[in-house]
Amino acid sequence: MNEIGIKARLLLMTLIPAGILAAAVGIYFSWQHLGDLQKQLLERGQLTAEHLQRPATEALLAGQPQRLRTTLANTLNYQDVRAAALYDADNQLLEHSGPQMLVANRALPESPLAAGTGLQVRTGERSTRFILPLQASPELLSAADRSDLEADALIGWLEVELSHGNTQLRSYQTLLTTLVLILLGLLITGLMVSTMGRHIIDPIVEINQAIARISKGQLDVRLPRQGARELDDLAEGVNTMTQALQSAQGELQQNVEQATEDLRQTLETIEVQNIELDMARKAAQEASRIKSEFLANMSHELRTPLNGILGFSNLLQRTEMTPRQNEYLDTISKSANSLLEIINEILDFSKIEAGKLVLENMPFNLRDLIEDTLTMLAPAAHQKQIELVSLIYRDVPLGLSGDALRLKQILSNLLSNAIKFTHEGSVCLRVMLEEDNDSSAVLRISVTDTGVGLSEAQQKSLFRAFSQIDNSPTRQTGGTGLGLVITKRLVEQMHGEINLHSTPGAGSEFWLTVALNKSSQADDDLPSRPLEGRRAVVFEPNPLSRQALLHALEDLGLQTHIVPSLAALNNAVQGTGGEAPQLVLLSSESSEHGLADSMAHIQRWSEQGCHSVLLVNAVAQSSQLDQLPEGSCAVLSRPLCMRKLFRATAQLLQPRAIGQPSPKTDPEQERRANPDSVTILCVDDNPANLKLVETFLLEMGTRVRAVASGEAALAVLDEQRFDLIFMDVQMPGMDGRQTTEEIRLREELSEQAPTPIVALTAHALAEERRKLLKCGMNDYLSKPISPEQLRDSIRKWTGRDLQHPDAAPASQAPGAAVSNPILDHEEGLRLAAGKADLARDMLEMLLQNLPGDRHAIEQSLQHGDQQRLLETVHRLHGATRYCGVPELRRRCLQAETRLKQKAPAEEDIQRLLEAIERLQEARVY
Repeated sequence: MNEIGIKARLLLMTLIPAGILAAAVGIYFSWQHLGDLQKQLLERGQLTAEHLQRPATEALLAGQPQRLRTTLANTLNYQDVRAAALYDADNQLLEHSGPQMLVANRALPESPLAAGTGLQVRTGERSTRFILPLQASPELLSAADRSDLEADALIGWLEVELSHGNTQLRSYQTLLTTLVLILLGLLITGLMVSTMGRHIIDPIVEINQAIARISKGQLDVRLPRQGARELDDLAEGVNTMTQALQSAQGELQQNVEQATEDLRQTLETIEVQNIELDMARKAAQEASRIKSEFLANMSHELRTPLNGILGFSNLLQRTEMTPRQNEYLDTISKSANSLLEIINEILDFSKIEAGKLVLENMPFNLRDLIEDTLTMLAPAAHQKQIELVSLIYRDVPLGLSGDALRLKQILSNLLSNAIKFTHEGSVCLRVMLEEDNDSSAVLRISVTDTGVGLSEAQQKSLFRAFSQIDNSPTRQTGGTGLGLVITKRLVEQMHGEINLHSTPGAGSEFWLTVALNKSSQADDDLPSRPLEGRRAVVFEPNPLSRQALLHALEDLGLQTHIVPSLAALNNAVQGTGGEAPQLVLLSSESSEHGLADSMAHIQRWSEQGCHSVLLVNAVAQSSQLDQLPEGSCAVLSRPLCMRKLFRATAQLLQPRAIGQPSPKTDPEQERRANPDSVTILCVDDNPANLKLVETFLLEMGTRVRAVASGEAALAVLDEQRFDLIFMDVQMPGMDGRQTTEEIRLREELSEQAPTPIVALTAHALAEERRKLLKCGMNDYLSKPISPEQLRDSIRKWTGRDLQHPDAAPASQAPGAAVSNPILDHEEGLRLAAGKADLARDMLEMLLQNLPGDRHAIEQSLQHGDQQRLLETVHRLHGATRYCGVPELRRRCLQAETRLKQKAPAEEDIQRLLEAIERLQEARVY
């Protein structure tokens, strides 16, 4: 309807009602006329039958029906009469005129005109038949002298048939006339409406055309009067609008000209400013480049002397010194570490501001990361006698993937701040699962303290750079004010958020969310509930530490009972009121007892055969703890670590294998005596750094060759092959990158297996790391270098674990071959979670498969099938991880590492075969 014009709408509004009315009237009158025609047909038939009734009766009474033949024939000349017939009383045809009568089945009701005559009317599609009974009236009987008949006796039947043709024709004529009249009326009406509509549409079209011209800018158009009041008002409105637009256009043109002039002047000003901004941008880029170079150089210049200070402080602390010297040296070490933390924070902030901080994505164990962080911060908390504890909810996945170093940095910043501003009470780290799916998890980590709290003003400025809670000259806390800023940026880069809730004087809660991927490579490797069925009793007065301890003991499968006091603990150990426990866990100090009381109780319980675990702070004196009985007591520092608790409880509750004494040898001497130790080349132009790294490596039992330049390193490599190279980056002459490129070129020309090269650099920027890896280096370590970093790097690139006690060889005479213990039943029992049957079965399975594995290794080595050889060694290595076979496990690790590096491994394979032979000979159970 929206697309229909006004003229069409007028026609529809007129013709539709008129058509409906005309059709209704025509149908009504046509129906009336057709009814009259039908009525006239019936009356005509009845009159014809009655007209023939007397002659037909007289003919029948006279016995001369032929006398009616002429009359019947003349009847056919009547209007619509088609046929006539005379029947006797038995319906036998006597006379008939006209064609044969048609079938008429439907009987019509008796007409009022023929009431009492007995006339029957039957109609069909083409005709109507009128049947009239003939009766002998008394007067006709007397005239005919028929005494044999009774009065009103039935003497015959008269039948007359009228055709419908004439009636139907008149009906069609009536309908056609009605239809023609209706159409003619509608046509006349439509013409009248169209004529009237044209007087309305034409002015509207004229107005529309004028508006179209106005829209194209022809503002001089004016409309005349349209001859109707409404249309005249519309035309006047259009004229007024056009006049207003014409005036506005003039003003607009004037404004546009003025604005154009202003814009031209503005563009000239902007062009000048753009030139100035471009010059400023280039100056800023140059300043940024200079700043980056300055940070890189300062990183190197500051970290290099710090490396010497921290390293030699570490070495000096191992020597004999007076207490005052120890105090001075501890001050030097703490100051150097504080300076290193400040440098790291400034460099991290610079990288974040430049958008160049790239997060790693490596698998890590969440519980180990949190426990390492708390262990690192424990001394500061213990010094202030603050309870430091972590609570990880059971539904939190432990095997995750992400940047563990940055997550540890976040937790360290939050925990160190909480410890710094808490003078009594507790600091608690909680980890809970917020969202979980098949491949990732969103964790909510909160750090709650009972410290001084923060006001609203302090909370608003807390995440600003170089901003601190107390900026007064008398402030007691130090730092750069960048820790929380870096933390916030790191959390946001991990697709999380950080916030806090704090009340002055009531403590604070810092919480953050991080999204991390799940990783099966870092799942928890501790056995599930290894101490199922054992009973333990616990006395821990600190509520948070007690909650964490109960959580850990339940994971180990221990049935735990909490006691409220030391006296109740002593009663529980004595078996008062129930069965005595196999394990006691006791806090070293509380409000009702001290360390001496705890040690006295442990001595007495040890004599009664009860195992004990003493939970102490890191500040406890080792001289006192050395007085505890060996074998029945273990000492654990707080905050509690799950792995340490597992090892301590397993060693106390699992019996030692009979006839297998634990060796007590010096691991460092054993490593020094090992003739097949790792060979390492160390390159550094700084004598202090070179000596420090060399000392660390020698104490680990490695064989070290130290040189002071890249040229010297190339000369040494011409004479000897090394398992690993530690390379300084900045050196006079050939620097670390040039030396590495030359080493890689020589290895490619001689087709030698590449030697792992690890950079020792003071640079911490991301660009420097990419350059190092691009030139051919495998990894890098940031100065200052610690012994732990060196051990991890050696284990990563050579497969040799220089820190694990199982890898330490037994001491022998100088120059003699040294080997690890061949069969360690105690270790096998520990790996089997204290179950002797399981340990024996695992060892039996390994020993049964050893001949087949040895044959497969020899065959693969003979045919040069490196892939099959690697698969066999890898499978054997996995089996040794569950049995107490330290030597075989170490040989498998060395051989598998060499095979994965595609380096010559014939010597390592031969040592592996010898270890298999020695294990088969030493089979004792």
